[in-house]
Amino acid sequence: MPELPEVEALTDFLTEHLVGLRVARVLPVAVSVLKTYDPPVTALEGTRVAEVRRHGKFLDLAADNGLHLVTHLARAGWLRWQDRLPDGPPRPGKGPLALRVALETGAGFDLTEAGTQKRLAVYVVRDPAQVPGIARLGPDPLSADFDEARFAALLRGERRQLKGALRDQSLIAGVGNAYSDEILHAARMSPFKPAGSLTAEEAHHLYEALRTTLTEAVERSRGVAAGRLKSEKKSGLRVHGRTGEPCPVCGDTIREVSFSDSSLQYCPTCQTGGRPFADRRLSRLLK
Repeated sequence: MPELPEVEALTDFLTEHLVGLRVARVLPVAVSVLKTYDPPVTALEGTRVAEVRRHGKFLDLAADNGLHLVTHLARAGWLRWQDRLPDGPPRPGKGPLALRVALETGAGFDLTEAGTQKRLAVYVVRDPAQVPGIARLGPDPLSADFDEARFAALLRGERRQLKGALRDQSLIAGVGNAYSDEILHAARMSPFKPAGSLTAEEAHHLYEALRTTLTEAVERSRGVAAGRLKSEKKSGLRVHGRTGEPCPVCGDTIREVSFSDSSLQYCPTCQTGGRPFADRRLSRLLK
């Protein structure tokens, strides 16, 4: 799933390639992709792209007529840029193509989604706040006003475990499954530690890990072409998706355990005092 660093990189890439250009056609291919119908997608045709912004994990293309094309790439969605789009309209079918945006220059991009669960979402709105997911977003962890005191206040009284709290978009915007694993590994904290139980020192370490992990990921992604962002993300991860490999910090074997509707990866030595987790569907931490 694209998270804050990848969507930030897509924002930079599209700012360079789209701003000032005129939209020729917006062509929905998958029936499920459009979540709004008024204004219609055709209202974007003939407009120029004025700005590209990010809201958490949402990508926002603002047109010069005041409309916004907002996209959430969900778990398996992606944006594929093409300097020259194929001639003729795309044909609906069982392939990954969900929506195409064609420019008058002949270039453009496709929104694609792999797999059978179709969650990629596209909205055409007059104000990004009309998108329910954006209206619910918490603060952006890389914004200038997101300081340590604000972070500590968010965690105060939080009853969930750290893994779930970090992934909650209404608490902190932009962090998903992969970077929550990376942040917790950098902070040397258990993913199942209650978020509200952190001491002031622990909250400080977690805040530093949050900001540093995301900032470094954004810097690694900066300037990378859209088509290479997925592989760049994977190459920069230390624990997420690396079950069975040695931890780059201590050398212990990275473990995996189910969590909610996905799985998480962690290092027992760095994060849980050497104790491995049992499958949470059966029990809690092994004693």
